[in-house]
Amino acid sequence: MPPTDRSFARRGFLAGTAALGGAALLGGTAHAAGQDSAPAAWPRRFPLPDGFQPEGITIGRAPFAYFGSMANGDIFRASLATGRGTVVAKGLGAGHASVGLRIDPRGRLFVSGGDSGEIRTVDVRTGRTEKVYATGGTFVNDVILTPGAAWFTESFQPVLYRLALDRHGRPGAVETVPLGGDWEQGPDFTANGIERTPDGSALLLVNAFANGGGLMRVDPRTGTARAVDLGPARLPNGDGLLLCGRILYAVQQWQNAIDVFRLNSAGTRGTAIARITDPRFRIPTTVAAWGNRLYLPNARFDVDPPQPDTEYDAVAVDRV
Repeated sequence: MPPTDRSFARRGFLAGTAALGGAALLGGTAHAAGQDSAPAAWPRRFPLPDGFQPEGITIGRAPFAYFGSMANGDIFRASLATGRGTVVAKGLGAGHASVGLRIDPRGRLFVSGGDSGEIRTVDVRTGRTEKVYATGGTFVNDVILTPGAAWFTESFQPVLYRLALDRHGRPGAVETVPLGGDWEQGPDFTANGIERTPDGSALLLVNAFANGGGLMRVDPRTGTARAVDLGPARLPNGDGLLLCGRILYAVQQWQNAIDVFRLNSAGTRGTAIARITDPRFRIPTTVAAWGNRLYLPNARFDVDPPQPDTEYDAVAVDRV
């Protein structure tokens, strides 16, 4: 998204985390949700509600995708098998967007509240908003779940928000973690998508400003950031991230593309191996996986201002 636009851009998702032993701090290597490939008959495009203004997506242990609304914070669930869906949780209204999303195995959704500065937890089984956390931030953007915490990016300040989780996954208190080291905070929109390194030892953050746009590797204990060596590749429009093993998918929203990297285990280096494009892309923002497919919502940020009858959809493409 343009650096002067304070509205919405962001993240990627993967639900279901497998813990590693040893020194891994943030859990083990991430894998695509779902053990089976998506049947060929499943739709590769399906509609979202008119005027919904989707941004985030998450998929849990069952073949259902959850989308957040930037218009009013509603949560929409769609079946990957049929493409049909419904609103399963009402938002808090205008000014309380649902941007980045992650769902845990218990059906609890962790929601980034965008420019409301909120973090919210939602029980998608009942549709109830469990708790609202006021971070005091400017734009809470994306989220990733680890065994001990949910980590949220802040796009206009050099910090992360850490929501502590107990051993049963229950949320506790929110802590602000300052970013240092190589982190460069731009004059406007900077941090976006977030993931873990393949070995689970650190976090990966999109920094849309530093060195023309790229990835930062952040030590969760100290907040110290180091630039990830991606060679000549840049992520000036980097949004959602998705890690599958050592393959990292980075959505470049305004470029209507997904750039694909092979990372080393520690996440200090990455090699560009592919670019996925599709004529159905209309400024996709985030990405989630089921089996052999990637699913993305089309945010259509080029429609300004969006209208109540603006049409939105989600599309599926094959994984690399």
